[in-house]
Amino acid sequence: MPAWLIPALKAVLPHLGTVVSAAAPVFTRKSADAAANQMVLLQQQVTELQAAASANDAHIKELALQIRNTVEVLEQGAALAENRHRQNFLLGIVALIVSVTALCAVLFMLLAR
Repeated sequence: MPAWLIPALKAVLPHLGTVVSAAAPVFTRKSADAAANQMVLLQQQVTELQAAASANDAHIKELALQIRNTVEVLEQGAALAENRHRQNFLLGIVALIVSVTALCAVLFMLLAR
């Protein structure tokens, strides 16, 4: 059994009841006398489905907005990281040139004696 599984289960299990209750159907169910009021029940279920669909639409739009904002922030972070990487690369090149120049100077002084 993977070592990461036990902490993951400990983190998830306290919230399992909430997840199950949220995932349980909240729509009107048929009762024993449903045959007599089938049309009313059907109309009520259609109304509930329409309300759920419009709520889902609102949630999807909100989620899309949050994803778009997240992607924009990630793009800004990537651009900033790319600029820092480029600066560090140039700094490394300059340090390499300075060190090679210093090595050449030391070799010249040693051989010039």
